[in-house]
Amino acid sequence: MRLRLHSRVTHMHRVYQNPRSLFQMKNLLFKAGLSGLAIAISFCSCAPATDYKKTLNDPLLFCKTVKKLNNVVLENNFPPMIATRNYTYATIAAYEVIAAGDPQHYQSLAGQVKALKPLPVPADTSKINFPLAAMLAFTKVGNAVTFPEGSLMGYYESLVNMADSLGMPEDILTGTKAFSDTIVSSIMAWAKGDNYAQTRSASRYTVTNDPGRWIPTPPMYAQAVEPHWMEIRTMVLDSASQFRPAPPPPFTPKDTNSTFYKALKEVEIIGNSLTDEQKHIADFWDDNPFKLNVSGHVMFATKKFSPAGHWMNIVGIAAKTSGADFNTTVTGYAKTAIALYDAFISCWEGKYVYNFVRPETVINANLDADWRPYIQTPPFPSSASGHATVSAAAAETMTSIFGDNLKFTDTSLLEFGIANRQIASFRMAAAEAAMSRLYGGIHYRFDNDLGAASGKKTGELVVSKLKMKK
Repeated sequence: MRLRLHSRVTHMHRVYQNPRSLFQMKNLLFKAGLSGLAIAISFCSCAPATDYKKTLNDPLLFCKTVKKLNNVVLENNFPPMIATRNYTYATIAAYEVIAAGDPQHYQSLAGQVKALKPLPVPADTSKINFPLAAMLAFTKVGNAVTFPEGSLMGYYESLVNMADSLGMPEDILTGTKAFSDTIVSSIMAWAKGDNYAQTRSASRYTVTNDPGRWIPTPPMYAQAVEPHWMEIRTMVLDSASQFRPAPPPPFTPKDTNSTFYKALKEVEIIGNSLTDEQKHIADFWDDNPFKLNVSGHVMFATKKFSPAGHWMNIVGIAAKTSGADFNTTVTGYAKTAIALYDAFISCWEGKYVYNFVRPETVINANLDADWRPYIQTPPFPSSASGHATVSAAAAETMTSIFGDNLKFTDTSLLEFGIANRQIASFRMAAAEAAMSRLYGGIHYRFDNDLGAASGKKTGELVVSKLKMKK
């Protein structure tokens, strides 16, 4: 055992000296950290053989596993709604494992979310370590729904090696992997029916000059993102239009007494007089997975977590802050991912019904040709705000799991050089995320209000319909 582990570490040291990419380096460092833990434990002759149970039942290890997928999503520029699909299937796989392992307290989502049929139930639970099986299922499903192919399999092997190094008996490790694979197969077969593949070849958005209709915005002038996302199968919503946001006000950019003009002018005025606190809020909740920076003839991209990735990080922070156990942590991730998933489908349905123009376009055409928003306008229609919608939905599910007034420090953006924020509750975080879009200059206030109202309904429906913990 010691010789094999030493060989792995030596190989990793050689790769670290000549990394092919930043992604490879991050992947390597994470695996090295897990291997180091395994080595330390294997060298301790006094450690009892059952230590693997305590180590693998650590909710923070599951949080690190989710973060691993989050990093892959970040590196590969997944749009926010596709990222949410990745998180949802992976977290449901993990949840189904813990539900099978503790049927007295947890109920399968089969028959509760659309088209999910009963999953395999182990005949003999004595040969399965359910926390490890949950992490392995999460990792394999996450690997299957992301790209490049195999991105997470190195981490999968590091989990298996860690369990082996911690003293897990071979028959239990074999049984754990086998049961995990049955869940993975069932979840992936279910995922194939969600219409995602069909939308990859759907028609593109048609840009027109109709007044009030969305057109591409600088600096990328990119095509509209995922105009067919409303065709994806929902999880809990009856249909994509069930909680369609109310329509934006009539487009009247010349009528200074109109609701629209006043909202437009508010975006311009706030954008021209931002305080440091407002800038911090805008930066903190920007969550742009691919920002194009242009300086003269030089163009380069910077990446941050998408809104879904940010909320997945918050689930981990909440689990740690509240002292949640392993199964509660998995449940929190799965329930929140489902709410984010349906909220994105609902929001995108409304966006491409209304096709409403962004503030930047109207301000440039009617008020100030040189005006630019504080953060970059994303490439899809304005109303309603996606961040306001999905944040409100996530806040409801997280409140149902972790409580109404859990105060925490959101450290999600520290790795991107953006200072932490102190959060008083999940609902207050959602409200701040919504306002950030007005401060950022990319949404009207009514976009935020309409999105938040719709997202709250989606989150409440997920909470009321899904019976997860008995």
